[in-house]
Amino acid sequence: MFSKAEWMIAGRYMGARRQESFISIIAGFSLLGIVLGVATLIIVLSVMNGFRTELLDRVLGLNGHVSVYENRQPLTDFVRLADELSSVGTVTAVTPLIVGQVLAKSDNGTAGALVRGIRPEDLAARSIVAENLVSGSFEQFRGLEGVVLGDKLANRLGIRAGDQVTIISPEGTAGPFGTIPRMKTFAVAATFDVGMYEYDNTFVFMPLEAAQIFFRYENSVQELEILVIEPDAVDFSVALLAAKLRTIAADKDLRITDWRARNLAFFNALEVERNVMFLILTLIIIVAAFNIISSLIMLVKDKSEDIAILRTMGATKGMITRIFIIAGASIGVIGAGLGTGLGLLIALNIESLRQWLEGLTGQNLFADEIYFLSKLPAEVNGSEVALVGGVALGLTFLATLYPSWRAARIDPIEALRYG
Repeated sequence: MFSKAEWMIAGRYMGARRQESFISIIAGFSLLGIVLGVATLIIVLSVMNGFRTELLDRVLGLNGHVSVYENRQPLTDFVRLADELSSVGTVTAVTPLIVGQVLAKSDNGTAGALVRGIRPEDLAARSIVAENLVSGSFEQFRGLEGVVLGDKLANRLGIRAGDQVTIISPEGTAGPFGTIPRMKTFAVAATFDVGMYEYDNTFVFMPLEAAQIFFRYENSVQELEILVIEPDAVDFSVALLAAKLRTIAADKDLRITDWRARNLAFFNALEVERNVMFLILTLIIIVAAFNIISSLIMLVKDKSEDIAILRTMGATKGMITRIFIIAGASIGVIGAGLGTGLGLLIALNIESLRQWLEGLTGQNLFADEIYFLSKLPAEVNGSEVALVGGVALGLTFLATLYPSWRAARIDPIEALRYG
């Protein structure tokens, strides 16, 4: 498509000779703009993907994919319902659950917490907790005495595994002098750190039997928390569960919600932020493309006599057009390649780079209480990397069309006469 002569002439035109040094400087800044634009886009999209994946893993690791509960009253006969729902083909686990807001108190401090009453075997099956214990074990998490705390909550209270914590419920018992809060002291069986600040700082797991007594759910629970094989295709599982419930519990006023409905605003915000960041950072590449247009127009103006001579020697308008397309597109190809390499290098080592910068500056650049996660995540998506590179190449190619067309329209006679 492009001859050797066209490549040679385009290369000479982009060379930095003294009289065209200013043009070459503009072309260099265009190249730098594309490199930075592509690299920044890849890094930001990778970090946003990492955020979504890490948050999703932790949200779904500690919370069920589907919840079943009864309107306006506790869920009774939950053991039979759990066994029946476990037989649905897409279900992997059904967990009876009691959830309540409490105040956690120790000799060293007080903090608000969220109690989740759960059967010991169900908690042990949650790998995200079982594989991230900081201290203690599940051996004491049974009966009516042991609880498992998030590690950051334990640090706020100044306690570790083996210590005592008092759980106080705001829903107390009415007496002659007003409502007396319910409270009970538990032994801390273990602490965990799943890497998500909200959970590590607030969660208290309590054996279901103890939670039923503490929150006064006699032979009942608040909900059934269900795990399914494909969380991303949860609609199919919800339909199967709804059909099953109509068969086995038609007399109950049951409701079903899935994880997307419970976290809709949160994940929608992440998706909107990701799309907006893509549009904003694409402007860097667009500015670089405009710089390419400027440098090529200046090059066409400077080389008008050379173009006229080439035309008199037999060069066609198509050849002139291709020469300047090569000159401009080469900037895009080199910039997209270097930007992709730089973006992948940083994205794949983003956490190490963060730690190095924190050590260099002495500042906390990624506070887990603000960003929810304790580590800066990044997940490179090959199709997105290809999209970013394609956008850069496409904008660069479009930027070469007008200057190339203008160069091909130069009248040789006029250019030589007034050159």
